[in-house]
Amino acid sequence: MTEYERSRTMPAPPERVFDRAADLGRMDAWLPDALHVDAAAGDLPAVTVHEDRTDEDTAALLRARREQMRLEWGTREGGGYTGWLQVAGIGGDTSEVTVHLSFFDTGHDPGEKAVSEALDTSLRRLEEQVRPPTHGPGA
Repeated sequence: MTEYERSRTMPAPPERVFDRAADLGRMDAWLPDALHVDAAAGDLPAVTVHEDRTDEDTAALLRARREQMRLEWGTREGGGYTGWLQVAGIGGDTSEVTVHLSFFDTGHDPGEKAVSEALDTSLRRLEEQVRPPTHGPGA
């Protein structure tokens, strides 16, 4: 098993960060460019994840636990990988977001460099989604 984890501080309250991260219709705005989540209406927690790298669809589960500010996901069959995203308030309008991935099947693990870049990029993109708008100089 191979595990990866990254954290990032974000300038937004935990509820805003979690709601944006858990919004199925907006996940493509922060997930790695090569991953796309699709859920048929009413089928949650069952989703399909399309991976551009392999051009394959994988049956997966996705659970949003708002009371815990936590998303959990993983493959449904074969136990290839699991992951979670945890949002924690760290004071005022600031949050810390941690993403953890566990790969049980080496066929699902794209390697440390690719995963690290994807996690860093995803967290940066999520931060861009929740950052309060700026109104120009002197705002």
